[in-house]
Amino acid sequence: MPNAMVWFLKWLAAGLGSGWLPKAPGTWGSLCSILPAWYILNTLGLDGLYWAIIVVTLLGFIVCYFLLPQLIAQGENYDPGWIVVDEWAGQWLCLALLYTFFPTLEPLTLLAFAFVMFRGFDILKPFPIKNLETWGPHWFSIMFDDLIAALMGAALGWCILWILI
Repeated sequence: MPNAMVWFLKWLAAGLGSGWLPKAPGTWGSLCSILPAWYILNTLGLDGLYWAIIVVTLLGFIVCYFLLPQLIAQGENYDPGWIVVDEWAGQWLCLALLYTFFPTLEPLTLLAFAFVMFRGFDILKPFPIKNLETWGPHWFSIMFDDLIAALMGAALGWCILWILI
């Protein structure tokens, strides 16, 4: 693969570069994904955000499929911390699901709450998320565990908001 293509795939995998920020790349990736998600939600609506989630998820699977073998051959871990396209997909999914059920919640509150719910599950990795990190090929498991963290974060978030609101 040409160097320019490898660099472009790395840039996409790094969440448009957000995974290269110092310290806590997953948190940076999730945080940096919120503004584009909110823009999509405000311009294209909830359906647009769900379509964007599909696109980012498929893009993440494809990028990881082509990029990981080269990275592993160069001595990188099978799940380098700077790859945060999975955080983008997971953060967007958690936000979209919570917005689906609570569309009247104050926007900044919803953004912050979705961020905390997703990051909590992504960092703590309760069962079954930890197990899913090694389930299937690496290009798949990198994305899959974050999507499950998003579903679990949205489910717990739904319960909390249902009780509080």
